Amino acid sequence: MRRLFLLSSLVILAAGSARAEEVGCVSTTFRGLGLLNDKICIDSFKDPKVDGVVCHVSRARTGGMKGAVGLAEDTSDAAIACRQVGPISINGRISDGEDVFKENRSWLFKTLQVVRFYDKPNNTLVYLSYSDKVVEGSPKNSISTVPIMPWAGR
Repeated sequence: MRRLFLLSSLVILAAGSARAEEVGCVSTTFRGLGLLNDKICIDSFKDPKVDGVVCHVSRARTGGMKGAVGLAEDTSDAAIACRQVGPISINGRISDGEDVFKENRSWLFKTLQVVRFYDKPNNTLVYLSYSDKVVEGSPKNSISTVPIMPWAGR
């Protein structure tokens, strides 16, 4: 059941976005014996074009029978926090609004995305998480900023 969800996420991640690793989850709603509970899960991922930056994204995962088989549509709620964890180096050219992370939030039509912008006057990377949908997106969003600073010992 969980493998189906992970497999669908990997299909999107294979398109050039970062690969996420699960940090942990907490249950928010008990769905009964044998069924998956609703959860809030946290994943971490590295920016594929910016060494020295790690982001953590949390979002709701719908449980129950639909969630177990990958047919549930998860909410658009998500939060993001990105931090410098080492010397920052940019690999290649980065573009404003470039995809850093993508994940299916429903079987076919909804996607959680993280995109990156560069605030040149402030020498800061800005990461924006939001959900989009084929017909109608959501205004729910979250941002995190990483000032590009020298790293100790460098």
